[in-house]
Amino acid sequence: MNTGILHTHYLVVTLFLLIYVIKTILLLSDKNEMLAKFTKKTRIFEIVISVLFLVTGIYLATLLPFKSKFDFLFYIKIVLVLASIPLAVIGFKKSKKVLAVLSLVCIVAAFGLSEAYHKRKGISNDAALSSNSTDGKALYTANCASCHGPDGKLGLAGAKNISTTLLNESGIYDIILHGKGLMPAAAVNEEQARAIARFVESDIKGH
Repeated sequence: MNTGILHTHYLVVTLFLLIYVIKTILLLSDKNEMLAKFTKKTRIFEIVISVLFLVTGIYLATLLPFKSKFDFLFYIKIVLVLASIPLAVIGFKKSKKVLAVLSLVCIVAAFGLSEAYHKRKGISNDAALSSNSTDGKALYTANCASCHGPDGKLGLAGAKNISTTLLNESGIYDIILHGKGLMPAAAVNEEQARAIARFVESDIKGH
């Protein structure tokens, strides 16, 4: 279920951005008549997309690990999304180009921050996790446990249950190092990725 909601969120965010890019281009080009027609034709669709954007985003936010809710990037993203709404409403309703552009910038920035957050989440500042660390358990805890859980079964934000994975150590290593689907690559080097894969194979799988 969580994976489906995550995919849905990415889809509606993409569609939301597309709508606002088109509207902003039309406004900046002074094609007010075309903008009015486009807005009228997409009004219901835009409302549905906006509601899905907020609902799926709020739901996914509730799945974040508790400590992640205090991450400054998380709050900046929320502020940008909330700021974009009144800017867009006023900008397009009153043909204020600057406000419309600012709204689009806020939305794009929020999406960019979300991607940046996913790439850096789970990285610990603990001295034991230096660039030379090859402690598979510690590396797993720092980079993977926030979504997969200490036993691999947590499943936050659509994470797979890796305690029952059919992947072998080599397959696990490849996903850790390069990512797959919506899961980003872990911020580790090749040796550390192998250490995590060995830990998953020996301590997580089948437990």
